[in-house]
Amino acid sequence: MKTLLDLPTNINQTLNIIKAKNNLKNKAETISVVVRYYAENQLEPELRPEFIERVLRDSKKDKASDYRVFKSTKDLNNFIKKKGNK
Repeated sequence: MKTLLDLPTNINQTLNIIKAKNNLKNKAETISVVVRYYAENQLEPELRPEFIERVLRDSKKDKASDYRVFKSTKDLNNFIKKKGNK
């Protein structure tokens, strides 16, 4: 994807420094590095790809036997009462 950005001078200078320090080819690569760094260090855990992968992996471990289908709310209420008495 190509995008034209109008960056403030100080941001452009910062990107140039990051590009030079990390021996990157161009500003697109530099922006990718900055965004990747932000994603790894600043995003909330539930937004991180590894968190989503873990949730999906854990959900696959669930077995159908862990779930029960109730025909009515009365059946559900009776089940809850029985579990509460144990």
